[in-house]
Amino acid sequence: MTDKDNSGQHLERKLGLSETLSIVVNRIIGSGIFRTPAPIMLIAGSAGIFFQVWVLGGIATILGALCYAELVAMMPKSGGPYVFLKAAYPPVVTFLRGWAMFFVSETGAIAAVSLFFSETAIKLALDQSSPHSVAFLAIAVVIFLTAVNSFGIQLSGKLQNIFSLLKVSVLLIIIGVSFSKGINTENFTSGTSSISGWAGVVAIFSAMRYGFFAYSGWEGATYVAEEVKNPTKNLPLSLFAGIGLVLLIYLLINSAYLNILGVHTMANSKAVASDAMQATIGTAGAILVLTAILISTFGNVNTQILVKSRTWFAMSRDKLFFKPLAQIHPKYKTPNNAMIAQAVWAAVLIIISTQAQNAYETVIDFFSFTSAVFNVLTFASIYVLRRKYPNLPRPYKVWGYPYTLILVLLIQVTFMITTLFTAFIPSLLGIALTLSGCIYYRYAVPAEAKQTSAAELSSGQEI
Repeated sequence: MTDKDNSGQHLERKLGLSETLSIVVNRIIGSGIFRTPAPIMLIAGSAGIFFQVWVLGGIATILGALCYAELVAMMPKSGGPYVFLKAAYPPVVTFLRGWAMFFVSETGAIAAVSLFFSETAIKLALDQSSPHSVAFLAIAVVIFLTAVNSFGIQLSGKLQNIFSLLKVSVLLIIIGVSFSKGINTENFTSGTSSISGWAGVVAIFSAMRYGFFAYSGWEGATYVAEEVKNPTKNLPLSLFAGIGLVLLIYLLINSAYLNILGVHTMANSKAVASDAMQATIGTAGAILVLTAILISTFGNVNTQILVKSRTWFAMSRDKLFFKPLAQIHPKYKTPNNAMIAQAVWAAVLIIISTQAQNAYETVIDFFSFTSAVFNVLTFASIYVLRRKYPNLPRPYKVWGYPYTLILVLLIQVTFMITTLFTAFIPSLLGIALTLSGCIYYRYAVPAEAKQTSAAELSSGQEI
């Protein structure tokens, strides 16, 4: 059975396992692995702490996937975390999460990756750029990919397969080239950091702000659950396989950077991947990396535009967001209005962020805390839903429950608190924009949308 909106139109199930796996890989591997290793190393100061950040981020991601697997197998509906929060908490919590996703975190991530693509493309073509040219190209990319994804989920799925294969292939080439002249063991043992104890914990979790961004998006396939064939099987499987592949690639590619550059050079690099390849095979290496970045970030923006628009569609279908965003294109069966609104706000964030000196890091700092708050609530919904609806079918249950859930929550809460103190002003701005949604909720959301029922949740099983 397919889920229908109020007009009787419905999303179509045309995504198989390969497409959902590609969505996970494409959504994770974007700009982060090319940009965030440098600021992480700058904070860490040593190879040991640097890899602790990446390993801890990977473990947290895998544990998070265990939790999401239970949730999405139980409720395979489009919207990702929005759907899980809706079932577990009062509607106002669900609404604020969706509001924050639209105005702070999710469109913010689209803006950040689009900016990185734009900076890289202009550097490759002109060797210099201005904030205006970077913003113009970034917005053009968002508009173009929004248009492409408006012509049906089947076309979008094929693009996911193409970009995932391309980006993994190029990253493997970079890894191979970096180790082609052997292993420089001194680079893995040197460093300037003498951080230990609680200061070390703070350093790790401060750096995890960028590490989590590099791993972010692993839950991407859950946003398009209503368009996935056999979702109770394919969605959990794509999560585990995709995250496992990305974790392996991340550890290898960071080892490759470190093998060539060493701690100090890596920490102060503005383009760590490019510097590593240029040091290895000269100008050809730098061009290879720039090409890899363009492929990776372009594919990542494409995936983000595809999956995130389904949240605004789901919210509007539930009358918790702007009504026109619930409409589905009669021919292509895609939520085109939701994608257009998403593109417009992403463009606004791109224009605003390019006024900052470090636009990319500014966008990440802006949404990290609010994302962490709602991540904690989403993971905690495992416990809430087991108490609230104990008899609902659960095709998959979290391995190691409740210890797995407790560990995930400890990591997320520690990260949340650390982020608040180390990025205080950006965090406050993110909180303010999130809470501004209370005005819309109070005056624009109809009374019936502020109700929840077990019957509505149960209907999610009719797939």
